Amino acid sequence: MTDPGLFAIVLAASESRRFGSTKQLATLAGRALVAYATGAAESVCGPRTILVVGNEWRNVATACGNLQGFLTVNTAYREGLSTSIRAGVACLPDAADAVLLLLADQPLITSEHLQTLVDQWRESPDSIIASTYADTLGPPVIFPRRFFTSLQSLRGDRGAKSVFDANSDYVVAVECTAAAHDVDHPEDLERL
Repeated sequence: MTDPGLFAIVLAASESRRFGSTKQLATLAGRALVAYATGAAESVCGPRTILVVGNEWRNVATACGNLQGFLTVNTAYREGLSTSIRAGVACLPDAADAVLLLLADQPLITSEHLQTLVDQWRESPDSIIASTYADTLGPPVIFPRRFFTSLQSLRGDRGAKSVFDANSDYVVAVECTAAAHDVDHPEDLERL
């Protein structure tokens, strides 16, 4: 387990238009994609894990089994990823020092990688700790509290990349080739 001030948000609300069905429920080795993300998040944050659901939210929540943390329903999920980020950040208590954002469509992310991010955050608690892969910064990523307002300001179907770009001097990159393997189309899942 990690610092009690670190919370995780698993973003699992999307319609998955490119996938053609609710990809959070698609399975890899008999397990729903969303269950991989929540399992990894709970391995480092335990009950301080927030699952943000929207599309088919009951089925997505059920696919996770017994959650250690809690869930929030993003009723505005059709307006894009930013609404899920905002919904998750809005659930954070005042005691939250930082938040670990994960996507439900990166099933190869391991608890070991998340722990590496956490260890780096402990060394640089004022920095954004981002995964890097294929010359890209992205999730999973840890944002310290001082960036919560920026996360709450996001709009549209965009993630937190604009927060990285606007604060590049405060970004620490941690190599994670597994993060390059996200699932946007059924063929992506077949390649894993």
